[in-house]
Amino acid sequence: MPPLSTLLRWPLRALKGILGWLLALVILFEEWGWEPLQRALARMGQLPGLRWMERKIASLPPYAALAVFLIPSALLLPIKLLALWFISRSWVVMGTLVIVAAKIVGTAVVARLFTLTQPALMTLPWFARLYARWSVWKAALLERVRASRPWRLARQMRQQWRSRWLAWKDQWPR
Repeated sequence: MPPLSTLLRWPLRALKGILGWLLALVILFEEWGWEPLQRALARMGQLPGLRWMERKIASLPPYAALAVFLIPSALLLPIKLLALWFISRSWVVMGTLVIVAAKIVGTAVVARLFTLTQPALMTLPWFARLYARWSVWKAALLERVRASRPWRLARQMRQQWRSRWLAWKDQWPR
């Protein structure tokens, strides 16, 4: 009988692959939404009260900036728990909508706060090291995903759909 480590190797490798893809999808969503959502909140930040608040956030010292940057994650936890409660009550659509809305709003707020606090956060040596490692790891993961066959096929399909849509749209009179 082979050792337990040999028996578990394939399932663990499969689980690692599945979790890697799920994490990659989350990161891709973040990447897709990070800039546009951050820009949308920046436009909202031009409102008088919010402009003042953004200036205050941008001028925070490093550890205060870290606290402000981390607060939205803590505030979203009860909302995600509410979504799970909805799902446990068989309100799957409602729970899913709450999770999606929390993800979109959370990404927008975190992106904007990171933009405002990044200069202060980068003065913390440990944060700058972690951020550099995260950036390298994330770039490698996204490069691997974008080089994969499913990603390339999805891009081809998207380009075909887009060209069909544009051709169909051009047939209609203006």
